[in-house]
Amino acid sequence: MTRERMIDEQIRRRDVRDARVLAALAKVPRERFVPETSRHEAYEDHPLPIGHGQTISQPYIVAFMTEALRLQPSHRVLEIGTGCGYQTAVLAELSREVYSVEVIPALADEARIRLATLGYGNVHVRTGDGHQGWSEHGPYDRILVAAAAESVPPPLVEQLADTGILVIPVGAWNQELRILQKHGARVDLLGTLGVRFVPLVRS
Repeated sequence: MTRERMIDEQIRRRDVRDARVLAALAKVPRERFVPETSRHEAYEDHPLPIGHGQTISQPYIVAFMTEALRLQPSHRVLEIGTGCGYQTAVLAELSREVYSVEVIPALADEARIRLATLGYGNVHVRTGDGHQGWSEHGPYDRILVAAAAESVPPPLVEQLADTGILVIPVGAWNQELRILQKHGARVDLLGTLGVRFVPLVRS
């Protein structure tokens, strides 16, 4: 499976249409973000293990979540759950700055090196508890959470700018991806999708 076939068969045919999102997915080398033994599967339609009990999401889910953010080049983004850094790289292609928090130190270190090697100078990675966000650099125009929380963490809502969008998987067994938008003290639900993510781990 090639990158071009992945985009055509797994993403465009499932109604992800944002031209900027498709261009970012076409540019980011997904095979650089998976273990060497799994590189032949890098563009297949399923998640892959990346070690430490974590996974890289299937390409369609990355595309769907990214499109749901409605990213603009001027946006500052908070990502919770850096993992291998693939979603981080896609976000970096589409926004001004990405601040990413990863609870597992080894994954954070590996992603930081990988992203720097690939030239993503607008990405900042730290090790920490994603439930707390990264308040020093808030508020953020967009927040993406790449692991399932039991409920929406209040600090993330607090760190979201007014009219900002938060995309987060919520639940234990019956998970749903929630697309939320903040309007002052109110948070509106824009849409949902049934998903399966690893849990959002506390430090």
